Amino acid sequence: MRKYIFLLLVFLAFANVNAQILDPVKWTTKIEKKSKTNYVLTFNGIIEDDWHMYSQFTPEGGPLPLEVIFKNQKGNFDLVGKAKESKTRTTYNDVFEVNETFFEKKVEIRQEISVVNPKISKIEVALNYQVCKEVCVNQEKKFSLTIPTASKIEVATIAVDTLKAAATPSKTEEVKQTVVSLSEAKVVSSKPEEQKGIWSIFFIAFLSGFAALLTPCVFPMIPMTVSFFTKQSRNRAAGIRNAIIYGISIILIYVILGLLVTWIFGADALNALSTNVWFNIVFFVLLVVFATSFLGAFEIMLPNSWATKVDRQADRGGIVGILFMALALAIVSFSCTGPIVGTLLVDAASKGGIAPVIGMFGFSLALALPFMLFAMFPGWLNSLPKSGGWLNTVKVVLGFLELALAFKFLSNADLVLQLHLLEREVFLAIWIAIFGTLSLYLFGKITMPHDSPLPHISVGKLSLGLLTLTFTIYMIPGLWGAPLKLINAFPPPMEYSESPFGVGGSANTVPVSNLPEGAKLGPHQIVVFDDYEKGLTYAKTVNKPIMLDFTGFACVNCRKMENNVWSDMRILSILKNEVVLISLYVDDKRDLPKSEQFISKTTGSTIETVGDKWTDFMISKYKTNTQPLYVLTDLAGNSLNQEKPTISYVGVDEYEIWLKAGISKFKK
Repeated sequence: MRKYIFLLLVFLAFANVNAQILDPVKWTTKIEKKSKTNYVLTFNGIIEDDWHMYSQFTPEGGPLPLEVIFKNQKGNFDLVGKAKESKTRTTYNDVFEVNETFFEKKVEIRQEISVVNPKISKIEVALNYQVCKEVCVNQEKKFSLTIPTASKIEVATIAVDTLKAAATPSKTEEVKQTVVSLSEAKVVSSKPEEQKGIWSIFFIAFLSGFAALLTPCVFPMIPMTVSFFTKQSRNRAAGIRNAIIYGISIILIYVILGLLVTWIFGADALNALSTNVWFNIVFFVLLVVFATSFLGAFEIMLPNSWATKVDRQADRGGIVGILFMALALAIVSFSCTGPIVGTLLVDAASKGGIAPVIGMFGFSLALALPFMLFAMFPGWLNSLPKSGGWLNTVKVVLGFLELALAFKFLSNADLVLQLHLLEREVFLAIWIAIFGTLSLYLFGKITMPHDSPLPHISVGKLSLGLLTLTFTIYMIPGLWGAPLKLINAFPPPMEYSESPFGVGGSANTVPVSNLPEGAKLGPHQIVVFDDYEKGLTYAKTVNKPIMLDFTGFACVNCRKMENNVWSDMRILSILKNEVVLISLYVDDKRDLPKSEQFISKTTGSTIETVGDKWTDFMISKYKTNTQPLYVLTDLAGNSLNQEKPTISYVGVDEYEIWLKAGISKFKK
């Protein structure tokens, strides 16, 4: 009898431990035939309460985005566009300083494929995603979907876990309703966030339109165009009407451009593209070209033949003639408006949806308003400043701003690749140089190729020069570790720098030369290892307990613990002086050497990357897959906190009690 009781207790203990393996998303899949060669794959997920799963459109530098990976695609089938998603929510993440996009309650992913190999019978797919609540879980779910036969369209459903496992019997009807609503879900953002984003895009585009208006290609055309309408029209009312039609035509031309971008690339295609490393590099090069053009090296122009042909059509008169006059403005002014429009389109398209249309509407509205208003009130023309060198100054200032913005995109690519070529100090040095040179230009100390000689500096130019000089001086302390809160969304984060605590460090800085082999400075100058064996060797040398920190580069709550809990002096003192910290990143995508790759005995998955290795270590040793996860161990790898072997996302007081309890046991 005792033997059976003992076995029962062992079973219950094992079941309780394994209950920590979290799987907050329950999946079902299906495949449906759309045409002779095309099929639609659908992945439906039910997300547990209070959890959220990140979308494939969450930007780089934030939490891990969803990846839909097709294992046997090559030579068998092609993807038709990007995978489409159901309803998402977008909010600003102040830890990663990005707008993260995620699912709540439910998720649907739909991908159309076109089969090119008629012999293929199965589609092998893996979903890689991150789902978070107080902790984060990185998951890889694998599916094998059977292709329906040509003679009979059937749905092949493969469930990772049944709906019965996702809900209690009392919730069965609720789960059924959730599955029905999943199939009807559309890709939209939550209304408050969507409206906020649209207004932001419109406002920026509107200001950009006014900036374009004050360039040498556009500003001189205001009096010319208004005079044309007032002279050619039979009466003042007709002149006003024609000018309004002209303004509306300008708006239509740019809005159609926004519609074309959305239609050609898809509502979310550029959103996904904008998070791509190579896209960021290409856009960096593009902005540098735009900036160089604005600075006067050359002009970006459309073929002259286009303008000539459009001008001929404008002579026809009537509404059609006015429309072609608006088109002529767009073509002739392209050398000034092109770089601004290009920048706006990509930035707006990165938000997804109809953002390019809203951006072009805001830009064109600002561009068109002066033409309409001055036609209504011709006397205002007398108050307009005369064309002159100040117009080129506006163009040059825009060139400097485009150049500064370009390095933000290069920084994005560097952060994703973790190349450390454009760290915080280098980025700030570049911006200091750009805005410092802009200040010298505004003070008249340097000139550009198309500048007119000026006997003195205008008050406006002096004021703008003082503003840019102030901004330049403000950035300089950032090289020594100042947070620069006014621009903290632009430079790389503090820890991504040559010296995370500023040039020269501080009195408590640990010299790099004094760091143990395999160690580095982590958050708050804590000496940290990212390899278990090296950390264990050092811990044995100094005879200190080990704190294992299972974390992730894209783990929001890991960063919150480091920023809010580790920074407390009570905790910081312990982490610096009483334990050896080993941080193991479960989302480290570096490939393991072939000789070190293996099949996990616990999960059966292939362990190919460094992150896979630490994930398998966490699951097999501690029977959980959540981050952050902290474990205090002795030098033999045994947990020191028997009552609570692991701890996760907690407050300072609970964390301190847990740390001191484990360290106290180690010292006995």
